[in-house]
Amino acid sequence: MATVIVGAGIIGTSTAYYLSQSKTTPSSIHLIESSPKLFASASGYAAGFLARDWFSPASASLGRLSFDLHRKLAKEHNGYERWGYSRSTATSLAETIGGDDDEDWLGEGTSRVKAAKRIAENDDTRPVWLAPRHGRPDIIDNGDGTAQVDPYELCQFLLSECKIRGVKLHHPAQATSVIRDPSGALSSIQIRSSTSSEEYTIPCTRLIIAAGAWTPQVFSTLFPSSKINIPVSPLAGHSLLLRSPHWPPPYLPTVASIDKTHTSRQQPPCHALFTTDPLASYSPELFSRLPAGHVYIAGLNNADIPLPSLATESVIDPEAIDTLKGTAERLLGKGEFEVEREAL
Repeated sequence: MATVIVGAGIIGTSTAYYLSQSKTTPSSIHLIESSPKLFASASGYAAGFLARDWFSPASASLGRLSFDLHRKLAKEHNGYERWGYSRSTATSLAETIGGDDDEDWLGEGTSRVKAAKRIAENDDTRPVWLAPRHGRPDIIDNGDGTAQVDPYELCQFLLSECKIRGVKLHHPAQATSVIRDPSGALSSIQIRSSTSSEEYTIPCTRLIIAAGAWTPQVFSTLFPSSKINIPVSPLAGHSLLLRSPHWPPPYLPTVASIDKTHTSRQQPPCHALFTTDPLASYSPELFSRLPAGHVYIAGLNNADIPLPSLATESVIDPEAIDTLKGTAERLLGKGEFEVEREAL
C-alpha cells in the first residue's frame, strides 16, 4: 500500500527521497502540496545554514545526523554546483557567547551563537563583504562543523530525484479527509485538485504530515474529532537576498579543492556572521553563498504575523524590509549591495 506525505517542502521531499531508497516501492510514495508555488515559504526562503553541534542535549544526536547526511549527500551528488553546499566559517561580531543552553534563541529574537561553543578567537579571516570599518569577528566554528546551502536549490534537487525514481507529486492539491476500513485502520486519503476541483482517493496505509507551520491545520482537517494538540506554531521571518561587488572574491577554489576541504582544516570561502543591531533591537544573521554569489540577511522574526491559508498569500511588511536594508547598509556599507529578493 502507498505512503502519502502531505507537504512537499524540505521535510516532505527529504522524507520521500530517503524513503524511496528503502524497500518501499518509489511509485507507491505520494507527495501532496497545496501551495500553487513550490517551496514558497521557509523551504525556499530560509538561510540554509547548517551546524553540527549547536543543539541542546535533547536534539544533539539529530543535529549531528542531519549535518552528516547533508555532507554525504553533497559529496555523492556534487552539492557545491547543484545546491551551493559549502563549508562556512561561523563568526560573531561584537557578540558574547553564553546563556542557557536551552534558550529559545529563535523565539526570543536573540542570536543563535548562544547555542554554540567558541573554538577560536581573533582569526585573521573575515568576510570580504563586511564593511572595513567593522572590527574582526570572533570565530565560532572554522567550517568543520558548519556549512551553507541554498535551500531552494536543495529542495529542487530532492524533488527532481524523487520524480525520477517514480515518486508521484500531486500539486497543487489538498488532502481533505481520511477513509478507514471496517476495523478503523487507515485505508485511503481523499485528495482534491486545486486546479480542477476533481476529487479522488489514494489507497494508503501510511500517512505523514510534513506541512511545516500548516501541520496543525492539516491534522485538524484530516482528524476533526481528535483532541491531540500538535505543538507547531508559526514564526514569520523576513529576509533579503543581496548582491555585493565584493562577493564572491576574484579567486574561487575549484570544485576539487572544495571537496578536499570537507576533510581538512583549509579555510572555506563562505561565512556566517551573527551580530546585534542596537539601532533596530534585533540579532541579524548574514550568510554568504556559493557558487551563486549571494549574501543573505535575516533575523527579524515575528510570531504575531497571521499564518496565511497558503504560502503564496504571505504579505511582506515594508517596515521589516526597510529595517533589514538599514542593517545591511551598516554592515556591508551604503551603496555596497543590490537587493535581488525580498521574502517572508
